[in-house]
Amino acid sequence: MSTSRWVLKRCGAPSPARKNNGRQTLHRCAKRIALELPFTEHCWPFGPEFDVFKVGGKIFMIVSEQRGRRFVNLKSDPQKSLLNQQIYRSIEPGYHMNKKHWISVYAGDDITPSLLADLIGDSWNLVVDGLAKKDQKRLRPT
Repeated sequence: MSTSRWVLKRCGAPSPARKNNGRQTLHRCAKRIALELPFTEHCWPFGPEFDVFKVGGKIFMIVSEQRGRRFVNLKSDPQKSLLNQQIYRSIEPGYHMNKKHWISVYAGDDITPSLLADLIGDSWNLVVDGLAKKDQKRLRPT
């Protein structure tokens, strides 16, 4: 099952009656999606308030909350990052990250499970693309 289809089936969008659950759903779905990707490592190197997801020893996603706002930080292609920030009001430059190469995704009506899955998949692929060729072959499913 593709990552996008898995998310739509397992995470779904929060019901309008439970609006305050949207932030929890964002975190829960992001974690589930990331853990479905091959060779993903989940750790807490910055403390228990930062869920960090790595592939090949490199970070591709951080899930946390700062100042009452839950967010998901993801690696992003600089051009796609700017475009996504223009299209989706819930996507901003990466919180406490390199603003050119990272985005922060916040809960919002414009963030669908399939969009979240695509953004996480893109982040995972960007990190793997930056690894040595031998590591890329080992990490990417054929």
